[in-house]
Amino acid sequence: MPPAPAIPLGFGRQSSSPEPAQCPCGGGPYNRCCGPLIAGEQVAVTAQHLMRSRYSAFALAARNPEAIEHLLRTHPEPGLTAAARRKALIESCHTIQWTHLDVLDCQNGGPLDQHGTVTFAARWRDRDRREGVLKECSRFGRGESGEWLYLEALSLDEGAAL
Repeated sequence: MPPAPAIPLGFGRQSSSPEPAQCPCGGGPYNRCCGPLIAGEQVAVTAQHLMRSRYSAFALAARNPEAIEHLLRTHPEPGLTAAARRKALIESCHTIQWTHLDVLDCQNGGPLDQHGTVTFAARWRDRDRREGVLKECSRFGRGESGEWLYLEALSLDEGAAL
């Protein structure tokens, strides 16, 4: 299912970052899917849209500095400095290439909800050409200004059919 439309924050702001034609999350043209969220021009209407934009940011972070800022902005981590978080993200994004996203399930997380979860499978490849799949159920909640934030990864039940 493609993400819901986003809400504009400003008018006419253009990004100078290199943009792919198609969004890494698979939701359509980048400039109408996750691009405006990553650029900080829009906020996500649903938890799924935020999750998709975070996946796209991870996929693009090695060449797009806005992507790292989006990841920092959408995941509060009290106790860690922004500099330490930025450094860890940059290192991580230069070692893993994200290649495909499948959204498996969404519970709540709609425009009127306060919390929601999104279960997904994200395929990756590392520098040594090893491949794998990250399966996660992510928990999202609203921030102080009502924006969706990634809160944490929940454990998947061993018997869950993914």
